[in-house]
Amino acid sequence: MRHAKGPLLTVDVSEQTTTSTDIDDVLERTVGGRATATALAHERIPFDADPFGPENRAYLSTGPLQQSQMSFTGRMNMTGLSPLTDGLVSTNAGGYLSRNFTATGISVLEVTGTSEELLAVHVTDEGVEFEAVPELEAATVPEVSAHVAETRGLGPENCIAIGPAGENLVRFASVMTFDSRAFGRGGLGAVLGSKNVKCVTFEGDSTPEIEIPPVQRDVHQEAATSDDRMRRQGTTGGTEFINDNFSLPTRYFEDYEFEHAADIGGNAVEEKKYKKGSCSACAYACKLPTRDEATGLETEGPEFETVYAFGSLQGVGDIVDVMQSNELCDTLGMDTISAGVTVAAYLKSEDAFGNADLAHEITERIAYREGVGDRLAEGVHRSHEDLGVEDYTVKGMEFAAHDGRVLHGQGLSYAVANRGGDHMYASMLSLEYSGELDPEGTLGKAETLVDQENYNAFRDSGVVCAFGGDYVTEERLETLFDASYEDLMAVGARTVERERHFNNQRGFDASDDVMPYDLPDLEAAVREYYDARGWTDAGVVPDERVQPVAPSAD
Repeated sequence: MRHAKGPLLTVDVSEQTTTSTDIDDVLERTVGGRATATALAHERIPFDADPFGPENRAYLSTGPLQQSQMSFTGRMNMTGLSPLTDGLVSTNAGGYLSRNFTATGISVLEVTGTSEELLAVHVTDEGVEFEAVPELEAATVPEVSAHVAETRGLGPENCIAIGPAGENLVRFASVMTFDSRAFGRGGLGAVLGSKNVKCVTFEGDSTPEIEIPPVQRDVHQEAATSDDRMRRQGTTGGTEFINDNFSLPTRYFEDYEFEHAADIGGNAVEEKKYKKGSCSACAYACKLPTRDEATGLETEGPEFETVYAFGSLQGVGDIVDVMQSNELCDTLGMDTISAGVTVAAYLKSEDAFGNADLAHEITERIAYREGVGDRLAEGVHRSHEDLGVEDYTVKGMEFAAHDGRVLHGQGLSYAVANRGGDHMYASMLSLEYSGELDPEGTLGKAETLVDQENYNAFRDSGVVCAFGGDYVTEERLETLFDASYEDLMAVGARTVERERHFNNQRGFDASDDVMPYDLPDLEAAVREYYDARGWTDAGVVPDERVQPVAPSAD
């Protein structure tokens, strides 16, 4: 099985020391990315760790395809114990970081401990340098990039960074790269903030050699010549279709459709797009650099999830207002989904839907934990009672746009997903939107859900962009990774199982696999899912099913 190459580099910011560990045997069995990081986290993060404690560890990892020049491979994975959900979470980001990361010669970076001073950590193929950066306290993400450019001669494509939200331990703070690309869901920006790590840079000329089959050229050519609407409008292209035919959650889930969907949807975004944008080595170029000529506002996006969270869910129908919210979150370092849903909950509590100026003010106050922002920085699950609103989260994670009240398979996915209300964990939504799977009902969907979870877990290990599915087919995956599809999906299955087993040790069980609204036959469908996975009726993974493959931290 083709896999990432290079050692695990452990950076202990408490002692400002580093350790390099050969993990070839781990990589052979886990490929890279999310699977490798999850295996390491399972063995090296104590089951009783505090997400904000020095014993938590953050992993940045790459897969073998980041040594290719194939489209859909400009991404990386990040894993750690989430301060938002209190369980393991993995998230990935695009941009241009992955090739600079692999150029240092490593396959995984592990950050542990807690620094007494605010640090920039510089990783090269010749070693690691620790730089005290008190001058970057409260700096925004672009200000960190400016510092790195001035002092190291590196661009934002060489860097991961946190903004004020991460420093202030906002539970949904992002880790940012290339200024506008986010390791978004789950609050790993707050994990770096708790460790007093402001940024990490990567530079080198020691990329491990991995021979990638020629099929990569076919994928790249097809991506370059595609006429998909997503290349013009990103994920916003489906906004009106979803609003008209399914549900676009509106005014903090009070309504199922938004009367101004066309004003914040794909056409509105495309009108503001002023150039093409892509990720490293990708000819698909589906990113959305946008600009409003009247105000001079520039941002990248918004994508569909941001259009929902800062648009329809807040009752805001002006695309420029949504663009401003998007830019605030990127600059301050916050997940647009969790931030937008939390602000929407506040607007509901104040009977202030549609007040974009207030939404922008509250977004900033959350990042700096000022006034009511201090409470909202805890997320909806921890603040909904104070606000007097419903807790629209699963396992503490705020919902993505795709409404489980209408897409029942997606609702089932939210309920059982190890990281909660995240649409990318299984992406049942794509099958239900397309009609391949009937949106009605939850029973009989467990096997499909398992397959989707396993596929996505492997995809995040490769690492392959979610938008490459039509191009990186099952047959091509087998060729690219030199393994049968069944073996590849087994890597995904073991990853999901390790996540669940870790969370089980922290007290998660069937009582957490629930939804804040009624779904038909949900309890029975959840039991079908456990049966399909081979877990207990309590949603617990038997210990004997999870065999250690990674070295312990001792």
